[in-house]
Amino acid sequence: MAGDLTQQRRHWWPFPDLFEDFPFDLRPSSGDHMIRVEECVEDGTWVIRAELPGIDPDKDVEITVQDGVLRIKAERTEEKKDKHRSEFRYGSFERAVRLPGEAKEKEITASYDRGVLTVRTPLGTTDKQPHTVQITGGS
Repeated sequence: MAGDLTQQRRHWWPFPDLFEDFPFDLRPSSGDHMIRVEECVEDGTWVIRAELPGIDPDKDVEITVQDGVLRIKAERTEEKKDKHRSEFRYGSFERAVRLPGEAKEKEITASYDRGVLTVRTPLGTTDKQPHTVQITGGS
């Protein structure tokens, strides 16, 4: 029976943001947190923007592409201290997104500015080989 519940969760889980304001977490616990993203096509380029505030993209983010899937992994460690208290936030975040079939995987670029990671790939037809995407700094 427990296996059935796990299978049911996997079946409907492509909609995590619908439940984020509930008073309890309905997501299956995996140890990782979901990265919030938006996808669109702008002038023949597929664009995905991911919310990743409070991270250093050079140290804390890895973007890989394999078998038509773009995977973003990030880890945040942040600590704030003042005279009377301290607070820390940490965690690992991951999101995998299927690329459009016509994505030119070798031409993917990524930039990070003000807490938002933007990944772009032109659309067309190309050879698909696994590789890592470098991140450039923002303004």
